[in-house]
Amino acid sequence: MNRRDFLQVAGLSTGAFLLADRAVFGRSVAPEALLEPGVDVAVKKRLADAALNAAKSKGASYTDVRIGRYLRQFVITREDKVQNIVNTESYGVGVRVIVDGCWGFAAVVDAKNEDQTAKAAEEAVAIAKANARLLKQPVQLAPQKGFGEVSWKAPIRKNAFEVPIKEKVDLLLTVNDAALKNGANYVNSVLFMVNEQKYFASSDGSYIDQDIHRMWPTFTVTAIDPKTGKFETRSELSAPMGMGYDYLQVNPSDKITGITTRYNKGYDMLEDVTAAAKHAKQKLTAKSVEAGKYDLVLDPSHLWLTIHESVGHPLELDRVLGYEANFAGTSFATLDKWKSKNFNYGSKQVNLFADKTQVGSLGAVGWDDEGVACKQWDLVKDGTLVNYQAIRDQVHIIGENESQGCCYADSWSSVQFQRMANVSLAAGKTPLSVEQMIKDVKKGIYIIGDGSFSIDQQRYNFQFGGQLFYEIKDGQIAGMLKDVAYQSNTQEFWNSCVQICDDRDYRLGGSFFDGKGQPMQVSAVSHGSSTTRFNGVNVINTARKI
Repeated sequence: MNRRDFLQVAGLSTGAFLLADRAVFGRSVAPEALLEPGVDVAVKKRLADAALNAAKSKGASYTDVRIGRYLRQFVITREDKVQNIVNTESYGVGVRVIVDGCWGFAAVVDAKNEDQTAKAAEEAVAIAKANARLLKQPVQLAPQKGFGEVSWKAPIRKNAFEVPIKEKVDLLLTVNDAALKNGANYVNSVLFMVNEQKYFASSDGSYIDQDIHRMWPTFTVTAIDPKTGKFETRSELSAPMGMGYDYLQVNPSDKITGITTRYNKGYDMLEDVTAAAKHAKQKLTAKSVEAGKYDLVLDPSHLWLTIHESVGHPLELDRVLGYEANFAGTSFATLDKWKSKNFNYGSKQVNLFADKTQVGSLGAVGWDDEGVACKQWDLVKDGTLVNYQAIRDQVHIIGENESQGCCYADSWSSVQFQRMANVSLAAGKTPLSVEQMIKDVKKGIYIIGDGSFSIDQQRYNFQFGGQLFYEIKDGQIAGMLKDVAYQSNTQEFWNSCVQICDDRDYRLGGSFFDGKGQPMQVSAVSHGSSTTRFNGVNVINTARKI
């Protein structure tokens, strides 16, 4: 799959446009190879022990070993044609050590015997010793108990790789056909499927075997006005999920429907694309928005991205500290604000939390990539900044002695580092439906689905678009709008939050390809919320020149 093909797939997340050549790394394999069992757990333990022993004998005070097998399948179609089918496998071992207070890392591809992993450990030690000559401050690693031999598996009901390629192709071509029959001029659709088989061992005494599954059904439909040549698009409203193929095998009782089509338990791709084609046609004749102040009612299919950019990224501790700066900037939420214990991040209604254990989420695992058990913790409580996202060599900076379990590497060959956990907005405690929320809005816009956005290098000033926009007049939906984007800054925006629907409306959105770091790594992360109201937000018309 070349760069051009990848970029044509769909409107992916920010990182996807930048990772094009990395998204499918690994050797090409036959589809049936994705179901082969891989290296036995007993063999993995022997490989890991060889590395642990070799590192210790060379002077390492700490060692961890990650043995990873990364499987990917992408099925890509456009109109009545299959554009590409990609099957890849990547397998290897990465060894990380601390020697003389300094990190060292080395990796080996296709490791089959103990000599190879022992050599990788020795190389990591040599690198740490070389790095230590320039060390200004030694690594302070938070204590971590060993868990012994444990395992975790994503609670999937159907492994996506077990489903024949023909069935997946037939689904996508049926989806495309439905779009064309309902008014779309063009359509592309894709199934992204990932399985990470990860084994972690450390000198702390952990041997952790994990089997992680993710999938993302996605499409983009385009409708063209033949008289003007203008066009409008609408992409899927499905959330990428940490689920198997059962995500697409929907029972009527599983799915959530309403003005939006958005699912956590099951996703009806055919129903969504049929609606999308009609929406794209409606957008051609929709009224262009009048710029001004509006109360915004934001669906979870839209709000997840605003959470991701204005909360998830700025509360990563490495950005706060300036360790991460070149890729998408640092953070306005500096340590002095947290230390004050009264920094006003949002209104009293705003409770934002991190959680690596949410079932079905993209970031859900049992243990992170440095062997820390995953958990939930508060970031913003009743509007006040209370914590960050941090890993073992960072938490001492914020006065904690236990990692929050949000360390991740996208490959056995990558050095693990702090990555965003699932960051979500807690649902409201008072019973409130979307319809009830809208009834109280005099002048507003209901926004569904994520769109283009921009945010500054401190994750503060921003602008967000969306997929669908509906005008609200005197408590009623008054019709579709277009050319809508809202502008604000993180504090102003979250302080304008006045209402949140209850947990009956809580849903996940997320990013399948979230980029960070140099060399860049890609992770997947979910963000949950219920439909939320923000008052007096500045809305601009994106079609009008200033």
